[in-house]
Amino acid sequence: MSDTRDVAKATQAWEEKVVQKTLSRSPERKKQFDTTSGIPIKRLYTSADTATLDYQHALDFPGQYPFTRGVQPTMYRGRFWTMRQYAGFGTAEESNKRYRYLLDQGQTGLSVAFDLPTQMGRDSDHQLAAGEVGRAGVAIGSLADMETLLNGIPLDKVSTSMTINATASILLALYLVVAEKQGVKWDQVNGTIQNDLLKEYIARGTYIYPPGPSLRIITDIFAFCAQQVPNWNTISISGYHIREAGSSAAQEIAFTLADGIAYVDAAVSAGLDVDTFASRLSFFFNVHNNFFEEVAKFRAARRLWAKIMKERFHAKDPRSWMLRTHAQTAGSTLTAQQPDNNIMRVTLQALAAVLGGTNSLHTNSRDEALALPTEDSVRIALRTQQVIACESGVADTIDPLAGSYFVESLTDQLEAKAVEYIERIDKLGGAVKAIEAGYQQREIHEAAFRYQQAIENKEQVIVGVNDFTVEEDHQGELLKIDRGLEQQQQQKLAAVRAERNQAATQAALGKIETVARDGGNLMPVIIDAVRSYATLGEISDAMRTVFGEYRAPSFL
Repeated sequence: MSDTRDVAKATQAWEEKVVQKTLSRSPERKKQFDTTSGIPIKRLYTSADTATLDYQHALDFPGQYPFTRGVQPTMYRGRFWTMRQYAGFGTAEESNKRYRYLLDQGQTGLSVAFDLPTQMGRDSDHQLAAGEVGRAGVAIGSLADMETLLNGIPLDKVSTSMTINATASILLALYLVVAEKQGVKWDQVNGTIQNDLLKEYIARGTYIYPPGPSLRIITDIFAFCAQQVPNWNTISISGYHIREAGSSAAQEIAFTLADGIAYVDAAVSAGLDVDTFASRLSFFFNVHNNFFEEVAKFRAARRLWAKIMKERFHAKDPRSWMLRTHAQTAGSTLTAQQPDNNIMRVTLQALAAVLGGTNSLHTNSRDEALALPTEDSVRIALRTQQVIACESGVADTIDPLAGSYFVESLTDQLEAKAVEYIERIDKLGGAVKAIEAGYQQREIHEAAFRYQQAIENKEQVIVGVNDFTVEEDHQGELLKIDRGLEQQQQQKLAAVRAERNQAATQAALGKIETVARDGGNLMPVIIDAVRSYATLGEISDAMRTVFGEYRAPSFL
C-alpha cells in the first residue's frame, strides 16, 4: 500500500507530465474554482488530502459522538426522513384543505406558514395588516382560527412544525389548547416551533420585542415545555434565512451555531440545567446549489455542535450533543425565468440534504418565484422526495459519501472556517453583542455582494437568467389569493370578540402584563388568554406595553 508521500509524489508527477500537456492545448474553464465559502477546489483530491483524518475522532459511527455520520444508528434504513412540505395561505379553511391534501399524498408531517401580520403580532383588522392578510401564509387571529386550521388532523399522530418566531409562544399556546380540546394530552403532541429571534435581527426582520425580552420569552418556553410538553422541539435554530439573505455555507454554519450558543447560555443563566432542554433544540438549514459543499455542510455542522455542547457546555447526555436538522431547498435559487428548471435545482438540493443526513426535508415548488405554489407544483415537489427515497438507492446505506477525499476535505475546511467566525463572535461578546454591532449583517452583505458580482460577470452561470435564455411568456396556472379573504378574516375576528366573555379576556390580558413586568413564566398566562379567546394581536400588545418594540439600527 502506498503511503502519503508516495501519493503526493505521484500526484506531482501526474500534474507535470500529463496535466500540463493537456492545459497547453486546452485551458480549464476558470483560473480558480471555489465553493461559496471561498474554499479553493483543487483539481484532484487523493488520499494525501485525508492523511491526517482520525476516523474515530472525526467520524466514528452513526448515532455516536461526534455524529458526523448522522444522529441515528441506522439513519434511513430504519425510516426515511420526515417529508414535511411547508404550506399555508389565505384563511384557516383554505390551508386546512391543503394540509389534508398533502397528508393524502403521502406527506409525513405538517409545516405551517403564517402570514406577515400573524408573524408580527398584528390582527387582520390592524391598519398595518392591510394588503398582507393571508398572502405569505395563513392568517391566525384566535383560537377559533387554530381550531379550523387543525380540524380533522389528529395531533397525537401528526408532527407539526410551525415557522413562527416573535409570536411563537402564542402559536404554541393555541396549538396546545386545540390538542386539549381534541382530548390529546400535551405529552402526546410532537412538533417544532421555529422560535429563533436572533436570526430575525440578523437576516429576516420579523421581530417585535428587543433582544432581552425575546430571549426571556424563549427561555420561558424552554422551561415550560421541559415540564409540560416533553416531546416538543422548543426552538429551530435557523440558518435557512441567513443563507437566503446571501451568506456563504461556512457563514450559515457559524452564525447559526453562534445563535445556538447564545440560546443555551441564556437558558443556563436562567437556571435551567443544560441536559433538561438541549435534546429538544433543533436546527434548520438551507440547501443551496453547490452540491458537495452542501453535503459537507451538514456533516461539519453536526460535528461542530457536538463538540460545543460537550466541551463548552459540559452536557452529559449524548442526546444533548446531537444536532438534529430540518432542511429546505433554497428559495433564493428559484428563478421566474424558465420555472420548470427549478425542478432540477430542487432535485439536486434535496439529494444533497439526504446525502448530508438531514432528519426532515421540505422541497420547494417550481413556481414559487412567481406565486404561492399550485397543488400540481406541490405534488411534484413532494414526489421529488419520494423518488429519491424509494427509487434512487441513496437511502440504503448510511453516509454513502464518507471517505470521499473531496467530501472529507470540505467537511474539515468548512468546520475550520465556521470555528474562525464563532471565535470572532465570542471576542465581540457573543451573538447578541455581535448583532448589535452589525457584524453578522455586514459579513452577509459582503458575501451576497460577491455572489451577485459573480452572476453579473457570468463567473456564476444561472441557467435561463444570465445564459441559455429564451423568449417566454408566463401564461401557466398560478395560485391566486382571493382579495375578499381579508374581509372574511376581519369579520371572523369581529365575531370572536363579540361572542367571548369580555371580562375574562381582559383579566387574562392583564395577567400577561403583570407577569411580563414582574417576572415569572409567561407561557401559563398566555395559554389562559388563548382559552379566553383573546386575539393574537391583543396578547402581543399586552407584552408590547411592557417590553416595547425593537428598532434596528442602520449598519450601512
